[in-house]
Amino acid sequence: MQQFAAPARPVFVEVAMNGADGRFEDFVRARWAALVRYGYVLSGNPHDAADLAQEALARLGSAWTRVQRRDDPERYVRTTMARLHISWWRRRRRERLVGEVPEFGYADGAFTAVEGDTGLWRALATLPRRQRAVLVLRYYENRTDDEIATLLGISRGTVRSQASRGLDKLRASWSGRTEHAIGRQS
Repeated sequence: MQQFAAPARPVFVEVAMNGADGRFEDFVRARWAALVRYGYVLSGNPHDAADLAQEALARLGSAWTRVQRRDDPERYVRTTMARLHISWWRRRRRERLVGEVPEFGYADGAFTAVEGDTGLWRALATLPRRQRAVLVLRYYENRTDDEIATLLGISRGTVRSQASRGLDKLRASWSGRTEHAIGRQS
């Protein structure tokens, strides 16, 4: 089994501790190696382990007075490291590199059916952001007014008024297109 030795504290950690509370400095000096080992167990990579420890200690430094009162800075740092690792892992997991580009892409049938009429999406794009969001949530995602209000942080009445105004603008833009299309055909 490969032995893991915690790297020395980077210079910028030492610089960041200058002028800090003496107890915070003592904590960092005493627990650095153990925290990097914990990061190594989480990530399996010594460089990521050091990054996790550094980021968690930076966050601890800004919350030191609050955390110190609870008498458990070690738990705070380890929890922060675990959450950071999960966050970094999720971010990396979203992107998948492949050796070859796939020959065909995936297209959602429902979106493809609506996509045939790009005029609707273009007309939606001209609406103000809130009206567009309300209409998409209501008609594309089939959300209720209460759900939309909660998601957007607005009142139910605002949801209704924004939907009404947005639909009025869409109707006006569609009637103008229809008249224009009819005029062209004659």
